[in-house]
Amino acid sequence: MTIFVTGGAGFIGANFIYYLLKNRPADSVICFDKLTYAGNLETLAAAEPLPTFKFVRGDISDREEVYKAFEEFRPNVVVNFAAESHVDRSIEDPGLFLKTNIIGTGILMDAARKFKVDRYHQVSTDEVYGDLPLDRPDLFFTEKTPIHTSSPYSASKASADLLVQAYIRTYQFPATISRCSNNYGPYHFPEKLIPLMIINALNDKKLPVYGAGANVRDWLYVEDHCSAIDLILRKGTVGEIYNIGGHNERTNLEVVKTILKILGKSEDLIEFVTDRKGHDLRYAIDPTKIETELGWTPKTKFDDGIKKTVAWYLDNKSWWEKIVSGEYQNYYEKMYGNR
Repeated sequence: MTIFVTGGAGFIGANFIYYLLKNRPADSVICFDKLTYAGNLETLAAAEPLPTFKFVRGDISDREEVYKAFEEFRPNVVVNFAAESHVDRSIEDPGLFLKTNIIGTGILMDAARKFKVDRYHQVSTDEVYGDLPLDRPDLFFTEKTPIHTSSPYSASKASADLLVQAYIRTYQFPATISRCSNNYGPYHFPEKLIPLMIINALNDKKLPVYGAGANVRDWLYVEDHCSAIDLILRKGTVGEIYNIGGHNERTNLEVVKTILKILGKSEDLIEFVTDRKGHDLRYAIDPTKIETELGWTPKTKFDDGIKKTVAWYLDNKSWWEKIVSGEYQNYYEKMYGNR
């Protein structure tokens, strides 16, 4: 198969590309990425020499660029990771999220219909469900939980999901949707909680924690997420939504303290800051459907995954140091400027 991966220079998309290259060597993988601030082509440096991999710079909200790429590569499968995804940024600039996450999704599906792809997969988030109360640990998000968004980011992702479902019903479009809990692992962009805390701790800088750090997230190791998406592509039922969770609920403060303990740093580095506007209290996914129908279960416990993640950041300082300094944005020009 030829698999067209949008947003493949980002955190989860890049990990998915490496998963495919390792586990599906007969498939060709096309990475289509705009290389915004969070898209780092250097993340894909190990993939670039491989004959089954190809990078194309493009914007999913640009119909001409998308159609041109589909015309050239004629993909069998499309997996859409491309999205603006940071809640704080969505609060500051909602319009960008609407353009990429909604309009871009519509253009991708139009191209997929025009070029008759066999399967389109929309990568969504558990944030479309809103949040759960902290005092009800018995409650979980299922695929039937009503959408109830809290931020411009989650609203844009929910809108995209509804658009995909409309295409499925109206055009018999061969699509699936997955909604995952918070991912962590290698290549995670430093603005996010776990990499930010690791990097700040390594530099003996203060670790900013929203509010009292009581907000709860279900953490999913990124490789487990990639295996779930691959399984949905090959065995999932067209038209269905699948929740993907890690069974690893932790408060933000617990996560931060775990990182400090692994690195042997003092908890005095923790600094509580003003809470995020509309900050969701708790996310918790019930992944029973994907477990029972497709046989998927997460393999990585949080205590193991966070140790592997910290070790990766220790071993790959040059990767994140370039991001922190801004140098990573020059990588594309170095690689492709004269091509």
